[in-house]
This record gives sequence, C-alpha cells and structure tokens, in this order.
Amino acid sequence: MNLPEASVLVDYLILGAGPAGLQLGYFLERAGRDYLILEAAAGAGDFFRRFPRHRQLISNNKVFTGYDDPEVNLRFDWNSLLSDDSELLFKNYSLDFFPHADLMVRYLEEFAERFALRIRYGARATRVSRDGNFLVETAAGETFAARRLIVATGISRPFVPDIPGIDLADNYVDVSLDREEFRNQRVLIIGKGNSGFETADHLVSRAAIIHIASPRPIQFAWRTHHVGHLRAVNNNLLDTYQLKSQNAVLDCSIQCIEKREDGKFQVKVSYTHAHQEQEALIYDRVIACTGFRFDDSIFDASCRPKLAIQDRFPDQTSAWESVNIPDLYIAGGLMQMRDFKKITSGFIHGFRYNCRALHRILEERYEGNPWPVAPFAATPDGLSRAILTRINQTSALWQMFGYLAEIFVLPKEGIEGRRLEEMPVDYLREIALDRNSDCYVVTLEFGTTEGDPFNVVRRPDPEAAEESFFLHPVVRHFRAGEKLSEHHMLEHLFGEWHDEALHVAPLRDYLEREMRARSRAQELVTSG
Repeated sequence: MNLPEASVLVDYLILGAGPAGLQLGYFLERAGRDYLILEAAAGAGDFFRRFPRHRQLISNNKVFTGYDDPEVNLRFDWNSLLSDDSELLFKNYSLDFFPHADLMVRYLEEFAERFALRIRYGARATRVSRDGNFLVETAAGETFAARRLIVATGISRPFVPDIPGIDLADNYVDVSLDREEFRNQRVLIIGKGNSGFETADHLVSRAAIIHIASPRPIQFAWRTHHVGHLRAVNNNLLDTYQLKSQNAVLDCSIQCIEKREDGKFQVKVSYTHAHQEQEALIYDRVIACTGFRFDDSIFDASCRPKLAIQDRFPDQTSAWESVNIPDLYIAGGLMQMRDFKKITSGFIHGFRYNCRALHRILEERYEGNPWPVAPFAATPDGLSRAILTRINQTSALWQMFGYLAEIFVLPKEGIEGRRLEEMPVDYLREIALDRNSDCYVVTLEFGTTEGDPFNVVRRPDPEAAEESFFLHPVVRHFRAGEKLSEHHMLEHLFGEWHDEALHVAPLRDYLEREMRARSRAQELVTSG
C-alpha cells in the first residue's frame, strides 16, 4: 500500500467540529492532550446551517426552572455543551423554548472560540487509511496522522429505503421549501418521524391532500420517552387527519413508485392492518423523509468500520470503540447505536455526557488516569446520604436514564468507599469493576405501562415504588458481578427525593439490611 507522508501527527484526531467534536475537544483541551479537530466546512456546527430544514429546533431550551443549581438546570437544558463557563449556556442565546437553528450555529462557533479549540477548518476528509497510525487525507491535499481516531461526523448521509422507484421522490435534504410549488397538490410523505411531520406541517396550508406513510404505527415521544420519536411540536397534522380534513396517516409498505405519462406518480401500497390489502394511489409529489445514516465512504479497506442497524451506524463496543478497528472511536449522534430509539444518545443533551464518559475511558486506556472517584462513608447512613445527594442533583442520569449510572463501591476493609460517577452500565459489566467487592449501581429509570400514559393510577406507597411509572431512582446491589437485590424509590412529581418517610427512610432501611447481610457473609468466610 502506498501511503502518503503525514504533515501532522497527533495522539487524538477528531473528524467533525459539530457539537460532539467540540465537546470532546473541550475535554481533551482541558486535559492538555495532543489533539486536532478536522472540519470540512468553514466554521463549526455546519449541520445546523442546513438542518432542520424549517429552522426550528425541537430540543428544549428551558430558561426558567425555579432552580439555582446549574447541574439541576441541565436536566431541562437540551442544547448546551458541558463546560466550566457559566456564561456559555444556550439560555444566554435565546429565551424561546424551541429556538431558531441559526442560534445553534452561533453558539457552537463561540464555544469553539471561547476555549481556543484546535480546529482545522476547510479540511474535508476524502480518505482514511491505516498502517500503524490512522492517516486522513483531505481534499486540499494534506495528510494528518493519528494514534487514535474519533469519528464525530454525525449521521450525515440520507438513508434511502429499498423501494423500487424511490429515486423518483424528492428527499427531505433538498426538497423545495417554497409552499407555492405544492399548491392544491396531492403529496405523499414517506416516513413518520419528526422530519416527515415537520415537512407536512410546512405544507398543510397549501397542499390539497397530505398522506404520511410507513409500515409501522407512529411512535410518540410522550409515550416511549425517546425524544427521536414524534414530538408534539410536529404533530399538528394528526388533528387534520382525525377531524376529517383530507389528510391521512397510513400504515403501509410502499411496493413501488412509478411515474405516469401525465407527470403524476402512481404509488402501490400494501396496508399493514388490512390483511395486506393492496392499492394504487396517485400523487403529484412524493417526498422521502426516511432519516439519515453514517457515511463510511471515506474509509478504505484497512480501517473500514463494521456497520450495524441496516448499515446506518458503526458497530460499537460499550466503550464506543469500533468492534473491528481498534483505537477508532465514535462520538456524538452516532453513539446512539448503543441505545437506538431508546434513550437520548442521538441528541446533544444525551451525547454530551457520553463524550465525557468517552474522555474518561481514553484517559484510562492511554494516559494512565483511572476513572475519577469521590469518597463516601461506607456505612448505611453515609451511603444513603451519598446516593441521595447525587440523585437529587445529577443531570447525566436524568438525561441518560438507565444507561449511565453512579457506582458506589464498598471497601474490602475500612470505612471509606469510592463513588464513580456517570459510568455506562454496559461498560461497567464488561470491565467487571472490583469483581470481588460489593457495589451499588444507581440509575434513574422510567417504569412501564400498557395503557394511557396520561391516565396512570399511582400508589403513593414506598412498598409499591417498583410500580412507579415516571422517572425514579433504582438501586441495585452487586457482589462478584452478581445482582443480589434491587430497590426502587418512589417517583416524585418534581424529581426531588427528600421526603423522610417516602424516600430517605426506605432507602436507609434497605442499605442497612444489605450491609448487615454483607457483614454476616464476611464473618462466615473469616470463621471458615
């Protein structure tokens, strides 16, 4: 293989100066590491110069929370990156709950400038290879070498479903935004995600008929708790469907799209809930709003990452490392492969915490710095206080529910335990942390319900806490990698777990029982 000579060699090379690249760059800069960010565009946050197409963000910008604690406020701030600068928060850029996307561009550019992040703009990667080090060639003819490569390019390439005739459809990424082009037309939108409904909402005042189609029913974010599912801000079209205003939502498979001689499109569909009844429907326009995928075209055979989930994402370990290319890591929206359509890794308010965890993993693996720890008194009262402090403050566990955890490790001897914050639960399982020690793994998790999430019968009884539907703390006790017990804390309307009778005493009693049992087990081992 003839490899070019690199002009720059760094320890960490990040592809992409979007929010993930900047967030990881911030942590590397603060740690004094040798890194560089390559960005194809002339400035940071280029994705948000183009998307969403209709320019309204759907990530919450809740400025007024009633709390003074900046960590608690991050529970309701879905746009800010993590930093030690209290001024560099998105609430200082807009008071709108759903701000204009142009403000995100401004925010990201100022974030990069404020922390003097090392970014090479106008450096579009055209080929990535590996011969010992990673080599990244750019359109400008430069070559950069790195010991570790972090891909933070996002899901930038349209995902095109395998439908005969799909090339006849417009695509969300470049369909005209001029409503007048759709005046009195029949429009089919393929895809029931936010981009599809965002597009429908844009056209509803001009189009004669709008149909939104995909094989499966709509997934509502307020039911699934996954913010990538349909958000209420985009679902106005549903009223027009159920209130008989010509529009419709179709659960069907698209069999093919054909263009007729009169310029219209015949679309053959097979209905999911009508015994696969087939019908040919006629439209003036078809728009594919079918999402995005990872673009792996720049990787040659020496370091092409294996793909997963219909080839939409790089396949990743629990440390966000490529499963087949060592030292190639993934950051940002691509991290959602690990919790696809379940939690929030595909969004800033989720992957900002993943990026912090990834940085800690890199520090452990390559810099010899173990995961940061904080001490706590290894008594029932000390452990309960430590747990209560964290669950009443943490934004990471709030946003990355069930995925990130606080780990409280009891000592084999002595009375001082170790707390490791915001560790991915899957990563904890793989590294077998202190396999011979007791540890308590604390997460925030939603309960489940089969009925209407707005009509849930609650039992305000600590003994029934495991029936809690809303976000609530779960404490699991492990020894030698085996789960010994599990304790749920009763949900609370404000997400505050301070009540002595409902929260504090039940937790303390649980820990006392578990720690007494541990002491008895140790005594038996010693006496034996």
